[in-house]
Amino acid sequence: MEYRYPYPHPALTVDCAVFGLDEGRLKVLLVERGEEPYKGAWALPGGFVRLDESLEAAALRELEEETGVRELYLEQLGAFGEPGRDPRERVVTVAYFAIVNLFDHPARGGSDASAAAWFEADAPPRLAFDHADILAAALDRLRGKLRREPLAFEFLPRAFTLTQLQRFYETVLGAPLDKRNFRKKVLSYGILEELDEFEAGAAHRAARLHRFDRDAWERLRASEGSYSV
Repeated sequence: MEYRYPYPHPALTVDCAVFGLDEGRLKVLLVERGEEPYKGAWALPGGFVRLDESLEAAALRELEEETGVRELYLEQLGAFGEPGRDPRERVVTVAYFAIVNLFDHPARGGSDASAAAWFEADAPPRLAFDHADILAAALDRLRGKLRREPLAFEFLPRAFTLTQLQRFYETVLGAPLDKRNFRKKVLSYGILEELDEFEAGAAHRAARLHRFDRDAWERLRASEGSYSV
């Protein structure tokens, strides 16, 4: 039996704040709109949800189309549905934030994003729709989770120095960290594996490289152990 509703209903989209670490800076991926509304303006990658796909499937599809990357961290951020946020019609969007490891999986503009670029996450250009609000909410969520979960390792290369790890936290959190205390804390969780490898091209004494031990993190989480930076 076919049902028809006697009242109008909004369209549904997904929008994604995609973060990556580039040249030591936290970047966000933006696409230049090729059509009205906001033609020529920068926006978060996203699009309309198809009738036969879930919200997460729609987000993953859009991200692959826009970045060419399949392997990424993805988390739902929330819904944004203020009337008038889209001048075309009544549109509610479900926002996600994603992390692309640009060391292991360089992003590229896909078929839907020939005009795509990385911008400083804290200083983007003026954004279309309400995407500035979505980006601000995504940054708040990311910074909060970085203090409680080892999301930093989603950004970093497979092998990294403790200095690189500390600089990442300082950059994203916007505050200096005491070197001795930082190293003592992150090593105490037992989720870093010390490698028999050293930093290449160091001018002086090369620093030892480490690797994130995902299995150790899962064991720590299963035991209800805490993590904080």
